[in-house]
Amino acid sequence: MASFLRTSIRPFRQVLDRRFLLPCCSVRWKSTVAQAKDSYSEINDELKREFQEIVGEKNVSSALVVREQHGKDESHHTCQPADLVVWPENKEQVSQIAKLCNDQCIPLIPFGSGTGLEGGVVAKKGGVSVDVTKMNEILDFNPDDFDVTVQAGVSRLQLNNYVKDSGLWFPVDPGADASLGGMASTSASGTNAVRYGTMRENVMNLEVVLADGRIINTAGEGRRTRKTSAGYNLTNLFVGSEGTLGIITKVTLKLYGIPESTASGVSSFPDVKSAVDAVVEILQCGLPMARIEFLDEVQIDACNKFSGLNYPVTPTLFLEFQGSENSVKEQAAVAADVIEGNGGSKFQWATELEERNKLWKARHNAWYADMALRPGCKGVSTDVCVPISRLPEIIVETKADIAASNITGKCLTPIVGHVGDGNFHCFIPIKPGDEGELQTVRDFTMRLSRRALAMGGTCTGEHGIGNGKQAMLPEEIGPTGLSVMKDIKSLLDPNWIMNPGKVFL
Repeated sequence: MASFLRTSIRPFRQVLDRRFLLPCCSVRWKSTVAQAKDSYSEINDELKREFQEIVGEKNVSSALVVREQHGKDESHHTCQPADLVVWPENKEQVSQIAKLCNDQCIPLIPFGSGTGLEGGVVAKKGGVSVDVTKMNEILDFNPDDFDVTVQAGVSRLQLNNYVKDSGLWFPVDPGADASLGGMASTSASGTNAVRYGTMRENVMNLEVVLADGRIINTAGEGRRTRKTSAGYNLTNLFVGSEGTLGIITKVTLKLYGIPESTASGVSSFPDVKSAVDAVVEILQCGLPMARIEFLDEVQIDACNKFSGLNYPVTPTLFLEFQGSENSVKEQAAVAADVIEGNGGSKFQWATELEERNKLWKARHNAWYADMALRPGCKGVSTDVCVPISRLPEIIVETKADIAASNITGKCLTPIVGHVGDGNFHCFIPIKPGDEGELQTVRDFTMRLSRRALAMGGTCTGEHGIGNGKQAMLPEEIGPTGLSVMKDIKSLLDPNWIMNPGKVFL
């Protein structure tokens, strides 16, 4: 009876909130959140059986080890397991799960591959972790139209293996073999973003299950056009929403032709400023670069040790050129002139596929290389992004900040970044449980984020707000923008069951 009254009265109370409270977004939002925090339900045996009826007994687990696997990602954030893990196999099951959770006010946390870096999958309020990895079918491949529709659990490498024989590929590459639903949810990016854009530019349509179980197609069911002016851009509302507005179950993506010719090059520089100045000048030349990655001397040393390389331990650029054979040569020649003018070394070329894969695998393994600098550590990753012209200034200032604060006691704080689009990371290995060191790192990341904001940048270029950057969102978006975001959240998820405790403080 108490449960019935709670679920019945809640919507009425929300109507009263909207009609009779002061017309202040923050007041209304605080009231809604207070209700949600006080009324989240625990999962008892009866509710567990209801989930088993939806997805089958084999697709429900309350085992601690399983819940802990789903209560953490690759970040340093403390594991917080959900009360239950479920594996739906289709959108109808996801819809039924959402309806049940909404009726009972149980938190819902979408889970893909668990490769995030901001604690986006930790279950801060308990509830149900919805693992979409069994929804891994490629549904509709249209090579003539350069697009594909997949279920949310399909991984990036799985998709590219499927389409490669057609001469197409999906270029958004965050490094990890992440699920495409998760990549859309976090607006993932990566080394190819300078040429092909992020997930935000490459998602054409989404199928999303809302908190109350309704299923929507953000661009209309079956729509896969390259552009549209039909109403609000619902697709990009959900791209980057980090599971706080709904559960992505299907993604329609743009594909691209595999380039005729590809060549990668490595060049070393005497100092950080020379390397980053070269990046800015290369971009100002209008070269259609495929990738430009910066690694400082700490990062290149870590990559050398971890991946068996032997590059000079100085600030380094990894570059990639794509196009026809002649255009690649022309691009490389112009870039080489710029690099030489900034004191860089001659290119060490990697033209064969095996050589290039080794080079870029070393770059993608940078996170693990950095963690190996301090065995047994956990990693903190920053990912600020600034306008290209401010890139040399912020990286030089950040290097000085690292040296002055001596963050880890050994100055083991590598800088690596997708500098072609103004995005870079500091990967900081810290001792688990060392609160003093963690606080030092938090202070540093706040300074770095504010430094980026002061230069017209953002506190996160690709990792998302998640559980780690909530304090910076109000400073970046401003009070009015933040209140509108909260209004959207309250409209689509009035009980605040979708990934609660994320994005907003």
